[in-house]
Amino acid sequence: MRWEERLLEVFDDLEQEAEGLALRARDVAAAERGRELYSEVDLASRLHGSVGAVVELLVPGAGLLRGRLARTGRDWCLVAVEDGTGQELVVNLSGLLSARGLAPRAAPEPARAVTTRLGIASALRRLAAEQEPVVLTRSDGVVRRGRLARVGADFVELVVEPGGSEVVPVRVVAVLRRG
Repeated sequence: MRWEERLLEVFDDLEQEAEGLALRARDVAAAERGRELYSEVDLASRLHGSVGAVVELLVPGAGLLRGRLARTGRDWCLVAVEDGTGQELVVNLSGLLSARGLAPRAAPEPARAVTTRLGIASALRRLAAEQEPVVLTRSDGVVRRGRLARVGADFVELVVEPGGSEVVPVRVVAVLRRG
């Protein structure tokens, strides 16, 4: 083999090695970009990507809740309990301890309907407008029955029986259901 042929082989080897390094660098950059993008995913996006799935939510004061994820908002979700009662639970995500059964995908906020960006106060206002009896479970485990009279920026006013009302900060509302 002549020296020119050997030199060409060396250049070919170097070129292949450079291509391999470039591919590895591209893979590393893509992985870093993926991690960077995933760092922008919030809990609401993960939950919205799981609408329709059976989930388990561990909620302070209410314990382990299991049901089909029916709807999501910015800081709340609606879980349809699958026990034949048709019961639906409004779950405040601010105190959520853990969630199981979520799909691996996420739905970013721009891809979601405008209604999914509404906060829990909007969901509570709708329940207040219906004036149906509700069962409110606080994050400390206390359960109160009554009707939602009004919903402020960060509190609900619950009319309890017999007579009277109490103001409950939204941050301590763990779960609310009709009842």
